[in-house]
Amino acid sequence: MKVIYTDSLIIGGGLAGLRTAIATRQRGYDSIILSLMPAKRSHSAAAQGGMQASLGASVKGEGDNEDVHFEDTVKGSDWGCDQDVARMFVNTAPKAIRQLCAWGVPWSRVRKGDREVVINGQKVTITEKDENHGLITSRDFGGTKKWRTCYTSDGAGHTMLYAMDNKAIELGIQVHERKEAVALIHEDGVCYGAVVRDLITGELLAYVAKATVIATGGYGRLYAVTTNAVISEGIGNAIALETGVAPLGNMEAVQFHPTAIVPVGILTTEGCRGDGGLLLDKDGYRFMPDYEPGKKELASRDVVSRRMTEHIRKGKGVPSRYGDHLWLDITLLGRAHIEKNLREVKEICEYFLGIDPVKEYIPVRPTQHYSMGGVRTKPTGESPTLKGLFAAGEASCWDMHGFNRLGGNSVAETVVAGMIVGEYVADYCASNPLKIDTELIEKFVNQEQEKISTLLSRDKGESAFALKKEMQQIMMDKVGIFRNEADLSKAVEELKVLHQKSKNIALRYKVRAANPELVEAIRVPKMIRLAQCVAYGAMLRKESRGAHSREDYPERNDRDWLKRTLTFWKNEDEDLPEVKYEELNIMKMEIAPGARGYGVDNTIHHPDTEKRLAEIEEIKKTNPSADRFELQRLLNPIEIPEKFRGKNERIGIGFK
Repeated sequence: MKVIYTDSLIIGGGLAGLRTAIATRQRGYDSIILSLMPAKRSHSAAAQGGMQASLGASVKGEGDNEDVHFEDTVKGSDWGCDQDVARMFVNTAPKAIRQLCAWGVPWSRVRKGDREVVINGQKVTITEKDENHGLITSRDFGGTKKWRTCYTSDGAGHTMLYAMDNKAIELGIQVHERKEAVALIHEDGVCYGAVVRDLITGELLAYVAKATVIATGGYGRLYAVTTNAVISEGIGNAIALETGVAPLGNMEAVQFHPTAIVPVGILTTEGCRGDGGLLLDKDGYRFMPDYEPGKKELASRDVVSRRMTEHIRKGKGVPSRYGDHLWLDITLLGRAHIEKNLREVKEICEYFLGIDPVKEYIPVRPTQHYSMGGVRTKPTGESPTLKGLFAAGEASCWDMHGFNRLGGNSVAETVVAGMIVGEYVADYCASNPLKIDTELIEKFVNQEQEKISTLLSRDKGESAFALKKEMQQIMMDKVGIFRNEADLSKAVEELKVLHQKSKNIALRYKVRAANPELVEAIRVPKMIRLAQCVAYGAMLRKESRGAHSREDYPERNDRDWLKRTLTFWKNEDEDLPEVKYEELNIMKMEIAPGARGYGVDNTIHHPDTEKRLAEIEEIKKTNPSADRFELQRLLNPIEIPEKFRGKNERIGIGFK
């Protein structure tokens, strides 16, 4: 048995994992990153549109600050987020983007003078100030009051990932490629690392660490059609769930992106609509102003996805052999803009659809895109029940996004969470010496070895590929954008059957090394349990909040459901997880629950809402000279690593 020791073990080589490793390494602690592939090929590279940070440098971003970003984020979450975490995030995001600039990210810049943009379907001339020339610019994204999304054309994730990986190389951080964590090593409420399978040799290794961080991204591949990469299967979430100790949070909160191309589901960035693109139906009619006259195509993603689906249901979709879709029109932006700022979108359309979006409409429809759920953590990023286990990025329920995330906030979260959580990981390494019995390591390695041996020795049984396909179709058909009791109940029952079948998987190719069928056989039972967490949590939550939309319970019910779902799977023989709930305390909220501003406000209010609103007004009244920073501390005092506590400077106003 080979054992590898380190201070911090980072499972996942994307932006969140890299940034967490950098933070701990800069504090003097060794970090090892485990990655299924070379880090520069991580799914983080697929992020197109940009990263939100309240710089306020462009003319359409003037007046932006942490408070405006915070309010957008809380409203976008449908009051499901942890407001402490949202505050930490918006305060740190400007620092993160400027640091990335210093590390080599070539952010698009403000160019002084007049420029033509498309706003609400009309070409408009805006004038950038001379003194802002050369500063980091921003584009419009859904659900925001200001243009806040900083970008590099439509390749923000790519440029950020390359700069981040280069920084990790500079610091000498090891990335162990083609390695997959298959189980966490833990005892008595403490995590000590992971059992890891080498995908090339098939060897099982033990990575033992003071702190273990899950940064494996989302679980989009639970669905048949998704914008997620093929590696986004939620295995990091699954191995945390399998401990029976660490809960997953808000697994039913799954976001669909409005504009994935038909039929393959590849994303066209929200930057298409942010830059002025329009959604059209089969008649070429722009329908979003009828549903959302305020924000139109730039309502929050969950809202736009539902409105598109509603319009298709009315018979307004464009018929195709792959099902009805709608059109995304970016032709009005012009060739120069598209080839400069949306060049990846143009290439995707050319390669996968055989069309030129400069001249032709793009066929789109909502598709699974982002997972708000994940490993439940405290604001420090650590699991509240399994000491030494941390999570960051999309794999976590930190919980910055609540039940819906704003576009641009997730790419920002990977970096900001990596910065903040990385500091707390370093603190943990400093105060917790590693003490572990090798018998415990052997126990976990032997357990996984026995599971693999059983799979390889079984002559007859179920196909992992067939089970996975069936699971993905169940999720697509019954746990989608609109949900109801009948479909969710069927999904839960059908997933129970698949869970039982997954215990009898057999392989045709009985080789331990470099065996894709064995990889599927190991992953699929874990994925089915994750899918059940999503379906069962959605069935139990009898309200609509953010991306979780129940047709039979259309109200957002703060009175009964202003709480976070916690899911445990304590016994793998059981067909259902154990579900508990964590109340959100209104009396500690900086912004008390209210209307998001979309459609009719049908909220069932919590009895403490009026009480908190009155308390907030009283605090403001009794502190008339307090500036916004002092008010924030009075309303919502937060803990944040010292190096990120400073104010953010903006052009023309300094640190105000």
